[in-house]
Amino acid sequence: MSQSWAVGCSSLGRSKNAGRPVRGLGRRIGRLSVWLFAGAVGLSVLAVLLLRWVDPPISAVMLQRLVVEGGPQRQVWADLDAIGPQMALAVVAAEDQRFPLHWGFDTDQIIAAVESRLDGGRLRGASTISQQIARNLFLWQGRSFVRKGLEVWFTALVEVLWSKRRILEMYLNFAETGERLFGVAAASERFFDRVPAHLTAQQAALIAAVLPNPVLYRVDEPSAYVRKRQRWILSQMRNLGGTAYLDGILDTRRGGA
Repeated sequence: MSQSWAVGCSSLGRSKNAGRPVRGLGRRIGRLSVWLFAGAVGLSVLAVLLLRWVDPPISAVMLQRLVVEGGPQRQVWADLDAIGPQMALAVVAAEDQRFPLHWGFDTDQIIAAVESRLDGGRLRGASTISQQIARNLFLWQGRSFVRKGLEVWFTALVEVLWSKRRILEMYLNFAETGERLFGVAAASERFFDRVPAHLTAQQAALIAAVLPNPVLYRVDEPSAYVRKRQRWILSQMRNLGGTAYLDGILDTRRGGA
């Protein structure tokens, strides 16, 4: 009887000890996960902060296209002062009219898009310029909950760490303006043989008109839809009050820097 009891105690002791390595491994994995998460957060903050002053030579979208598709790409960097206010106003009028006012997410447009969908309409986009440059610079193309979550994170970072002026400058330099063509300076050079500061309002509006899909819609061969959208953008530019609408962003002396 005593021998049986001793064997039972020995087995129980081994059973308890057997669970300890598993729990220890779980704690180590948990700590490693926390460190990896903290490291990823820190690196993302550092990357966004660095680009407040450093002009990147390429975006994540350009890199993805290069790896997947290959072939030449064209992107010309131009400082915001060298782009000119007509082009800046055109993209704001076309893509994000509340850009000077919101904090990265246009809640009015998001609510309107949801209501339109609930009423049976098609799901329309409500992405701001801040959201677009966040995903163009730092993320891959595609649709997933992970990518959307990262888009929210990077949008918040650029809004906190960059000025509106810097966000707009980045957008104007990395928006896709044609097939394998990025930035308004490259588009201005190819389609109008001039620097972007010398674009007319009509030319700027035409470049902005193709931004929803610059492969399908072309600046050099504008469809009837593109011409209609160009006229709409020009009317919106006037309705916003002209280039004065962006004075607080474009003029560094008024807090745009």
